[in-house]
Amino acid sequence: MIERFYLKEYLSFKEVELDLKSGLVVFTGPSGSGKSILMSSILSSFGSGTCDASLCEATVSWELDTDEHGIENDDVYIFKQIKKEKSRYFINNQSLPKKAMSSLSANYLRHLSLRDFSDFENENLLLILDGRISKQNPNIDLIKDEYKEAFLEHRRVKKELLLIEDEQKRVTELKEFAAFEIKKIEDVNPKVSEDEELLEIKKELSKKEKALEAITRANALFEHEHSVFSALDMLNVDNSFFNDAMNELRAVMESAEEKFNALDEVDIEEVLNRLEELSELKRRYGGIKEALEYKEQKIQELQKYENIEITKGDLESKESTLRAKVEDLAQKITALRTDELKHFKEDLNRYLKQLYLRDADVAINSSEYGILGKDEILLKLNSTDLQKISTGEFNRLRLAVLALKSEFMNKNGGVLMLDEIDANLSGEESMSVAKVLKELSEHFQIFVISHQPQLTSMGDQHFLVHKKGDESHVKELGFDERVDEIARIISGANITQEAREFAKELLSLQK
Repeated sequence: MIERFYLKEYLSFKEVELDLKSGLVVFTGPSGSGKSILMSSILSSFGSGTCDASLCEATVSWELDTDEHGIENDDVYIFKQIKKEKSRYFINNQSLPKKAMSSLSANYLRHLSLRDFSDFENENLLLILDGRISKQNPNIDLIKDEYKEAFLEHRRVKKELLLIEDEQKRVTELKEFAAFEIKKIEDVNPKVSEDEELLEIKKELSKKEKALEAITRANALFEHEHSVFSALDMLNVDNSFFNDAMNELRAVMESAEEKFNALDEVDIEEVLNRLEELSELKRRYGGIKEALEYKEQKIQELQKYENIEITKGDLESKESTLRAKVEDLAQKITALRTDELKHFKEDLNRYLKQLYLRDADVAINSSEYGILGKDEILLKLNSTDLQKISTGEFNRLRLAVLALKSEFMNKNGGVLMLDEIDANLSGEESMSVAKVLKELSEHFQIFVISHQPQLTSMGDQHFLVHKKGDESHVKELGFDERVDEIARIISGANITQEAREFAKELLSLQK
């Protein structure tokens, strides 16, 4: 509920502070006193409207899911709109975009003055109907849970089957492409690092002739090796170091010569052609390793295409089983709803009769399967589409639907805000609206602007909006003050004794 509201500097209001109670909260006052302005400022504090007040602030006790906005969970939240150069919005001093503020409050705050069809949406009507059934037959909740699970699984399998069928239409082309790609890589038959080895061979071949000539010239050194040994002996120098060096040098020269001679069998044209093939693969696939990985991927795809008929058959069997289960469970849900619909219609029309409205026609039609089954509830007011009924009838019909919903509510439903819902109604019609709102106020905190004594007398809390000069003020009324205000509503500025007595009578009925 909204526990407190504070308003500063908005049009004719300088400052207003309201401590609010649960139940039915009524605002009355002469025309032009600022009642609608006050209501719009309350909405604005939640981002559900726009006003140019310096400050609109509302304290609420709602269980908000604020984690995604970085606001710590608390027992009490303070919604605030501040206007300086532009409007800014806060929850517990955490700045938020207006859209986020409005979204957070939307689950708890509803403004019923607008022609909003959300109460008549199929999902809402089905949930009301199912809630009624659940009180008598909790088994429906188990059936609905089982249906939902089967429906979602069937939707997943059907989507997968459609993808398989789409692939199947292209499977011949896909198989040919996969086989072509595999063959193209297999024809080259590359090996990892093969290109590096061939480049090294190419490099060696390019210097073979000059290297062999250099080795031949260097080998002449060995023809004078004995002269070096003789000189070392005459000098009495140990020749082992020279012997080791010459042996190592001879091994190097022989190894190099053997390596270059072995290249005699290498065809340089073949090396160059092979490098060209590998280069093409690298250009196409990014590297030899990547080409081999791509080949394995295409091999797996080809196996999948070969097995597509088996996979499709398995999915078709699974889809058929799930579809039968979904249809069976949906039929059970429809049967339960159809049985309850008669009582739903009777109770709805009972409220409508209280509200001096014509009977409603309610029927269940079969529609596409959805998360709640295949049922669509059609609601008309005396065979008239809801889009064509008057605003007064529309709002009273909404009250009847909300009253039906509240009968099975286990917790507080939030805040309802209504602007003059009893305007232009007769005394009896106004009293009927007041009684329904009184019932709803057991589950909702309801703010209502009224110009009728019947609804005003039902209020759990009564505020008078009035002007002194050009400035608007709001005052909570006690019993005697309520008598005076209701008497004013009845008889006008010149309050009669009869009006005062009638006002007392109305108020005494609420005690």
